Amino acid sequence: MDNFGLCSLLSHLVTFNPRMIQVTQRMHEKMFGERSPLLRNSRLLRTCFKTKFAVAFSSYKPLLPKSNKGIRESKYFVDYKEVEVYGGDGGDGCMSFMKIPRVEFAGPDGGDGGNGGHVIFIASNMKKSLNHLDSPVKGIRGVDGGPQNCHGATMDHTYIQVPMGTVINSINGQELANLECDGDYYVAGRGGAGGRGNKFYLSNENRGPSVAEKGAKGEHQRLRVELRTMANVGLIGFPNAGKSTLLRAITNAKPKVAAYPFTTRNPFVGIMEFSDHKQMTVADIPGLITGAHKNLGLGFSFLQHIQRCTCLLYVIDLSYTEPWTQYKALQYELEQYQQGLSTRPCLIVANKIDLSVAEKNLEVLKAHVDLPVLAVSAAKRIGLEELMIEIRELYERYEVDSTKTDAENKAS
Repeated sequence: MDNFGLCSLLSHLVTFNPRMIQVTQRMHEKMFGERSPLLRNSRLLRTCFKTKFAVAFSSYKPLLPKSNKGIRESKYFVDYKEVEVYGGDGGDGCMSFMKIPRVEFAGPDGGDGGNGGHVIFIASNMKKSLNHLDSPVKGIRGVDGGPQNCHGATMDHTYIQVPMGTVINSINGQELANLECDGDYYVAGRGGAGGRGNKFYLSNENRGPSVAEKGAKGEHQRLRVELRTMANVGLIGFPNAGKSTLLRAITNAKPKVAAYPFTTRNPFVGIMEFSDHKQMTVADIPGLITGAHKNLGLGFSFLQHIQRCTCLLYVIDLSYTEPWTQYKALQYELEQYQQGLSTRPCLIVANKIDLSVAEKNLEVLKAHVDLPVLAVSAAKRIGLEELMIEIRELYERYEVDSTKTDAENKAS
């Protein structure tokens, strides 16, 4: 058996035995006089075997994020901004007369100014947030015309990429555009037309026009840009329930984690990945308290963020003796803000299962709620893969149900 054959034999083994690795390593050294590259790292081999075992019994596998050491804090998620847009001004026309030797009246030769560039919002699947959007946004000004019939250049348009599902409204609330699909666009600020040079006004009646136009001003608008769909899944719960720690554990997002309330003051969104290349967005919503719909705590603006999530995950802290009261209070706040908001597809995530009182409180929680309860520990990374699979199944069931509903509505 050659080196390749031995490696192939090992790669087809499903179970892992450390003693088998040592024996095989010695046999390989006696046969070939060198160490096998496959066996130099037993941890790599163990991971290989576990992966093959998981693939054999499941069509996909959750991919937990790697260690976040050395990774800087990511920018927070932005799903609403007010933006001022200015289209590019047109270039000015030129007033000039030709200078030809021994020709006193050679005529005008002033060129036209170029048109200003538009400001265009275009939907792109490469963007997930509006945190790159600055105000004001200005188009490029057209080039002025010049003598000797030199016309100014028309400037390129300024394209602003926004996530799919972006809605653009006027400042008074009128919807102007809904960019749902990749490539949809909206011309937010039209560029001004270039001014005419004095050569344009040459006629039989006026052989020496001494007038030229200024370039037109670009269109100015004040817009409200917001995301209608914020994320596939939203994490909601009271302050210090462990939402940010859970988001760090299942995605590559890096929200702030600390032992005091309201550490998260802006939404964070992370990408949850699976082995079959499926990706789902998970949003960490700042903590809600009783009376949030009355603008208590961090206010009701974050309830708007919850409104844009497809599915909801209630993160419950198992260190409380009556954990079901958190779930009831969160449902009440959602219903007070918008009727029917709490009826969206949801799961209950019982966090901090590693605590000593968690087992007892978990049984009490299950007895008082009628939703599936998943016990996890985000800090100790317990039960995360099972949670990710449940989240994906919940979202896929919602997609199937919504597709059937849309088909029935079209048929009726």
